[in-house]
Amino acid sequence: MSTSTSATTSAARSTTKSTTAIKVPRLNKGNALQRSMNLLYVYAMATGAIYTFMFYWDGIFMSYTGPATFLAYAIMTAAVLPIAFVYAELSTMLPSTGSSLVFNTIGINRHAGFWSSWLIMMAWAAVPAAGTLGIIDWLNYQFGLNLTGTNEVIVGTVALAVWCGLSLVKNVVAGKVQTAMLFLSIAGVVLTATLYLVSSNWSMENFDHFFATSLNGGGASGNGGWIGWIIGAAFMITPFFGFETVPAMVEEGTFPIKEQKKAILGSVITCGAIYVIFYFALAGMAPWATLTEGGSSAPFISIKAFFEAYGWAKYAFLLGVIGVLFPIGTSVLGFWYSSVRMIYAMGRQNFLPAAFAKTNKYGQPILPNILIFVLSVMFLLMPSITAFFNLMAFACATCYIISVISSIKMQKEHPEWKRPYKLPGGNKMRYLALVIAIVISGFTAYGQATESWVGFTGYMGVGLVLWIWMMVKKWPVQKVWMMTPDGEKEF
Repeated sequence: MSTSTSATTSAARSTTKSTTAIKVPRLNKGNALQRSMNLLYVYAMATGAIYTFMFYWDGIFMSYTGPATFLAYAIMTAAVLPIAFVYAELSTMLPSTGSSLVFNTIGINRHAGFWSSWLIMMAWAAVPAAGTLGIIDWLNYQFGLNLTGTNEVIVGTVALAVWCGLSLVKNVVAGKVQTAMLFLSIAGVVLTATLYLVSSNWSMENFDHFFATSLNGGGASGNGGWIGWIIGAAFMITPFFGFETVPAMVEEGTFPIKEQKKAILGSVITCGAIYVIFYFALAGMAPWATLTEGGSSAPFISIKAFFEAYGWAKYAFLLGVIGVLFPIGTSVLGFWYSSVRMIYAMGRQNFLPAAFAKTNKYGQPILPNILIFVLSVMFLLMPSITAFFNLMAFACATCYIISVISSIKMQKEHPEWKRPYKLPGGNKMRYLALVIAIVISGFTAYGQATESWVGFTGYMGVGLVLWIWMMVKKWPVQKVWMMTPDGEKEF
């Protein structure tokens, strides 16, 4: 009798453990992701994904929010943190790759899971192409290569192939490359900010037109008013989205799940601090109209300002490496990884054909990598790729709204679920995050140009076709499934 009881107790413990561990019982082990990412590598992937195109999109940032760009970043850091708290709790409670796909399918339903993922994928999938164009623009600027048309596509395709190759090998290789590029770039950016501050060109008088913005009709005068500046500040969420990439790598971490919060929150705080310091230093280098070339969103203004002050051609070239190539490299690799794992999860959990969940000998998804490569090459052919900067902000904020709503619902319906990390403030923090996400989404929607909405409509149209196909053909035969704290469930 006691032996039977002991066996029953042991089985119960085993069952309890299986619901909290990261298990995917429907997936053959040969197609599972491999645990090989330590906390530093995951932090580097997330921070690198957030870490924006510092010296490439610098003209956009300064044109949108003027000398007060550093203030916009400080405000956005504080605004993003409540959302990051929510993601930190969700990702430790539901430790399965897929991020918003998982959170919102479990929290609301499979439709919310699909559409929130489709939204965030719009931003993630656009980054490789945008980054590649940034590299080509820098090569043209630095060496006068005049790479356009066919040559531009060829060089871009080669660069994308390198990222694809990195994503297909062992995690530790990509992790080491990401970590090296990230910390070298951060060191170089901080050094450059210091050199700005001690330059004879730096002056507080250059902050006179403090809230200048080219938005809302401001143009070259920068007189876009408060509405224009607030819209510009809302767009600054674009250099912050990326912390949500951490849950995409949750099944590959070698560290306790509770420690994942350090990668999420640490990535936001690290990037926020760097942005504030650097753009404060840059703003003092010249009057706004001169620095931004009349609010034209021209790239490489950081490099131009440095060369104007010091005339060091070799260091100006080095700025291109640490401020253009490395930030683009880290950002693209981080989002490439995340996009691949999102598609992998969609294949595994019956949102897409199961073939998308097959992995190679290194545990890297095969078809998702190929798909991201093909999509990125297609984006290279789009003349309006720059419109995606604004669309990224809107798509991310809207996805955050859905995820926060899921968090609120799960807290109400399943307060008993174990949360290895509990966000501070409980529901007050959740509702604060919801309000912030709604405000950011609203202002970024208000600031979209017509070409952005055309691109958005086309992208969502493709999603609509895929969604209808799933409802009519796939889901009646194969239901969506997820691992919850109560075990595996179908949706």
